Amino acid sequence: MTDNYRVVVLLSGSGTTLQAILDRQEQYCYQVVGVLSNRPDAHGLERASKAGVDTCSLDHKRFSSRESFDLELVKRIDEFKPDLVVLAGYMRILSRAFVKHYQGKLINIHPSLLPRHKGLNTYQSALDAGDKEHGTSVHYVTEELDSGSVVMQATLDITDVDTAKTLEQRVKVMEHHLYPKAIDWIASGRITIQNDAISLDKKPLGPQGYRISEKSIATAN
Repeated sequence: MTDNYRVVVLLSGSGTTLQAILDRQEQYCYQVVGVLSNRPDAHGLERASKAGVDTCSLDHKRFSSRESFDLELVKRIDEFKPDLVVLAGYMRILSRAFVKHYQGKLINIHPSLLPRHKGLNTYQSALDAGDKEHGTSVHYVTEELDSGSVVMQATLDITDVDTAKTLEQRVKVMEHHLYPKAIDWIASGRITIQNDAISLDKKPLGPQGYRISEKSIATAN
């Protein structure tokens, strides 16, 4: 792969994850070519503009259905000719047609060690379950929520003093390393997907993908 591997990011909020992706693109082999949001006031659009990245806002409230909104969103995304579409705090449920259109090139990051704790409130769920570890997962998006093939996971040990808030803070730090790295490995061809099976450097990975610990994530190769 080359540095021309084209990434489009979808977001709904402040864009801290986008910023991490942008900050690392010079050292990695991908380029963010477009950022789109369903919220015209999303701060992430400003972050993208400051980085010289083209942006597009498409207010979902102006559409009569999720399907009609996603149909227009697909048109806007495809104008950027993306190799990969990255969800980074995009707070909308995707239609079946949207997911099918980008099958195999649509990824998300979810704050749990999938398949555990799908959906919302994962930090409190992990504490309530008495889990010894928690973390975050980069996965391909499928029609079923938080159920696509896992590319990579970053893990941390839960301490006796951790709260939902402290877990969230620790996981966010890991996500800002993990997501750009996962995008880079996909862009460079190190990570591949075939028939929902993930391989790294042509070696099959297990259902939890490639795992990195909190202590080693910043230096993982």
